[in-house]
Amino acid sequence: MATYDILEKSSFADYINAFKETLKRVFYEKYNLKEFIQKRGFPPLVLREIMAENPLAAAIPVEYGGRGVQVKECLGILDAASYESLPLSLTLGINMALFLEPVAKYAREAVKENIYNRFLTQQNMGGLMITEPDFGSDALNMQTSDVKSGTHYHIKGSKHWQGLTGMADYWLMTSRPKKENGELGRDIDFFICDVQQPDQAIYVEEYYNNMGLYPIPYGKNIIDIKVPAQFKLEPESTGLKLMMDLLHRSRFQFPGMGIGFIRRMLDESIKHCTTRVVGGKPLMELDQVKHQIAKIQSAFTIGSAMCSRSVAYSGIENNLASAAVEANSMKAYITDLMQESAQVMTQLSGANGYKAESMGIRGIVDSRPFQIFEGANDMLYTQISEIVLKLMNRQKEMNLSAFLKIYDLTEKAADHFKSILNFTLDLKMPQRKSVDLGKIISKVISANQVVEMGIKGFRQDLIRDGLENIKQEVSALVSSFKFQTNVSPIEVYQENSSWLSFC
Repeated sequence: MATYDILEKSSFADYINAFKETLKRVFYEKYNLKEFIQKRGFPPLVLREIMAENPLAAAIPVEYGGRGVQVKECLGILDAASYESLPLSLTLGINMALFLEPVAKYAREAVKENIYNRFLTQQNMGGLMITEPDFGSDALNMQTSDVKSGTHYHIKGSKHWQGLTGMADYWLMTSRPKKENGELGRDIDFFICDVQQPDQAIYVEEYYNNMGLYPIPYGKNIIDIKVPAQFKLEPESTGLKLMMDLLHRSRFQFPGMGIGFIRRMLDESIKHCTTRVVGGKPLMELDQVKHQIAKIQSAFTIGSAMCSRSVAYSGIENNLASAAVEANSMKAYITDLMQESAQVMTQLSGANGYKAESMGIRGIVDSRPFQIFEGANDMLYTQISEIVLKLMNRQKEMNLSAFLKIYDLTEKAADHFKSILNFTLDLKMPQRKSVDLGKIISKVISANQVVEMGIKGFRQDLIRDGLENIKQEVSALVSSFKFQTNVSPIEVYQENSSWLSFC
């Protein structure tokens, strides 16, 4: 293959540098990024020129013309893209983590070549359909069904909030098998849907007016398709475990999208605060400004450590179905850091930060949904808490500090939090406390990753400051966790509650 020859000869350094140069040329020389950041969809010429560099080749096996599905390369592409455009990075991330990698791992060999060829030569795209209008995060109760009929599966249902709605050429379609009595099975099936084929077109009933991430279309899809049996993915055990492996691997790749974005917030903040003079001196000389920028810099260090850990652990050769604690920690914490970094940069930018085209305000709006999709962060923190509490109970060690000292995800960093977390947990706690506990655990897990990266030789001043910042955040969370409150909303609150009556 000609494509294979080209990709094989280029080193990763050449490959990523060529991609970065293309992004700079497209966004700053040939087109004006500010002119289309608030418009729906990427301008076709912009996307065509970017995709001509074959960034998705990083997630395609070598034997099919790609670069080998190496996590380092996939995260490198996401990092480079998110520095310039978070929507572009998410577009590539959807293709890689939610379509190409699952196909590489679970699809039949007979169907792969044509799919990969179209990605490499025709700039095709693919996504994943799980979420349904009536069930949201409750994927196990999805109502989209499939029935085997001869050599095909007939799939019917509805899906919504899929990134690349109406734009993708391929979809991984999830459904539940329908039994003869009409009931739906408990397992989940995955099918590769090619919308260019007869009987596989997906009708977009509605496009949503999403706030932010404007270049990516979202909407509601009506599913009534017939997919050949050979396009059904083959799980190693169950479809449910396939889904967990897929979603956890995707969450391990969130740091790739987060790190470039956070680095851009950091670079722009440093640039602004070193050049903006107020009262005869640069903003950077103010102590509070230093404190705020140090927060973004710590986020950069933490995101870098997460990427390093992801490279070491999340390749498709590993099954991540049971990696919920670490995957959820990565996704939830890095997306919180993205939002916080954008908020800080906007604040530091003053009035100019409130312009719709400003880097900070765009960052706030575009990074906000990252805290919601693929599992809302509060839900993920709750899951972390529940899983860890079960482990603690099983090991008969309910002192949090003592447990973290022997837990494989936190043992290297536990001593940094020994005095702060030296208290005993109760298995029964309100969900609001479970969220706090999940946040605490996720931060200690991230601190462990920072320590590991420091051992590898990452610059020690950044490691030191990153750990100090995490320690401060954990201390604040412990205070919240220990504060007892049962405050709940008063639904009928109107009586005796108008301030005007008391003046």
